Amino acid sequence: MPELPEVDVVRQGLEPAVTGALIEHVEILDPRSLRRHQGPQEEFVHALEGARIHAVARRGKFLWFLLENSTGALVCHLGMSGQVRLGTPEADFGPHLRIRFDLVTDSGDPITMGFVDQRIFGSMALDELIPTADGYPGGQGSEQAVIPRSVAHIARDPLDPAFDEKRFSRSLRAKKTEIKRALLDQQLMSGIGNIYADEALWATKLHGRFPTSRMTPGKTRELLAALRAVLTKALGEGGTSFDQQYVNVNGASGYFSHSLNAYGRSGMPCSRCGTIIVREAFMNRSSHRCPSCQRVPRKR
Repeated sequence: MPELPEVDVVRQGLEPAVTGALIEHVEILDPRSLRRHQGPQEEFVHALEGARIHAVARRGKFLWFLLENSTGALVCHLGMSGQVRLGTPEADFGPHLRIRFDLVTDSGDPITMGFVDQRIFGSMALDELIPTADGYPGGQGSEQAVIPRSVAHIARDPLDPAFDEKRFSRSLRAKKTEIKRALLDQQLMSGIGNIYADEALWATKLHGRFPTSRMTPGKTRELLAALRAVLTKALGEGGTSFDQQYVNVNGASGYFSHSLNAYGRSGMPCSRCGTIIVREAFMNRSSHRCPSCQRVPRKR
């Protein structure tokens, strides 16, 4: 599933192209991509045609398009294989195009935005905007202290200027779980998935089963610094792509996979100590770690 860097790469690609653009026409090619939309697809089309995009925002793994003079937003989640692509009106986005938007930019140029999703775990939906609980802007790319109701339960991510590090540290210790499980909890901190959790834990030499109750403020600061470093580096390299299911708005793959130290490197030597990286079962997925650098925590 695309994580924070992959989703924000999409947001950054959309922002200069569609901000200020008028939505002239919406075509629903597969209604399954509207399964999170509360209402008929005709309502979705009617509400968007004639609307103008004010901004493109992100919190965690969610994107939303703020609309001018509207109390609602177009919310997008990429799921496992979703893509938001941009092209000319003649662009062919392939057989997995689910929703097509014909836009006119604020400079008068026609462009097409396509929601492409091979496995159809992603979705788009219209949702009402509500005030943020902390009074700060809803997410990256937004200056408005509002957020879609369906996204309000998602915590801020560590790159968000409004992320409260002290509050996170207290909540983490009170969680009484294992550190990797906590990192994947989107209501504690958003945007982190299996890839970047493994990378940050490797960087801080923490085993995924380390108890959160033993995370001192110093350890938490170190972990957050590692998360920010790996997320920022991944953003600069276009995210992590292992196949053609994750691409940016122009259809190009990211190349951060070449910079990974733990995730997907089972059977390869640790770049820090040379010990072979191992892969272990974890929550119906896998964890990757160095057995020497990231030792199993002792029981107390």
